[in-house]
Amino acid sequence: MISTLCLGGQVMSKKIEFVQNYSDLSTQKGFQFEFYCNRCGSGFRTGFKPSVTGKVSGVLDAANSVFGGILGRAADIGDRIHSAGWEKSHDEAFEEALKELKPEFIQCPRCSSWVCRSSCWNTKKGLCKECAPDLGVEMSAAQASRSVEEVWAHAGMPDEDKKLSKENWKETIKATCPKCEKPLASNAKFCPECGASLINKEFCPECGAKLNPGAKFCQECGQKI
Repeated sequence: MISTLCLGGQVMSKKIEFVQNYSDLSTQKGFQFEFYCNRCGSGFRTGFKPSVTGKVSGVLDAANSVFGGILGRAADIGDRIHSAGWEKSHDEAFEEALKELKPEFIQCPRCSSWVCRSSCWNTKKGLCKECAPDLGVEMSAAQASRSVEEVWAHAGMPDEDKKLSKENWKETIKATCPKCEKPLASNAKFCPECGASLINKEFCPECGAKLNPGAKFCQECGQKI
């Protein structure tokens, strides 16, 4: 942010330090700013500071309305005065707000985020808690996460499904009957709808040769399957 100063007819710029973690709530009637933590989002808001030039402009606007435009020229002049005066007052108000609230925050040298000192700064490590979390908090969170995993591991699958996964994990389990195409609720041997066999026969009952999946006849002896 840069404000402009006029000295001896020369225009000079004045640099104003600023931070990234703020919102400008200022209006033509006054100035107000919010500063917040980049990590947790909490922060502070300055009190509303009325703008003197905003009041002057408001009076001229009201007078111009009452007199039906007769004071229009005066209102235009007031707007120009208001614009320059407001910008100067705005810069001053911002500098004051920065001095007031900046000490509540600190910039992390690792990630450059501005964080609040009260909740998000690890004083021992000299870093924000995003870069250097409190170990006690992380250990507690890790234990809670592991507990949740254990709950899902032991209670997430019904006993019937656990048994199925242990005994038949290599077997191709059908979701629908290959004959009538009805959905199957369990790993049955026969379709409860049409009675079709759901288990593939791997060997020929006549000669013992290994059968191809879905074969209707044995490729070795011709036996009907």
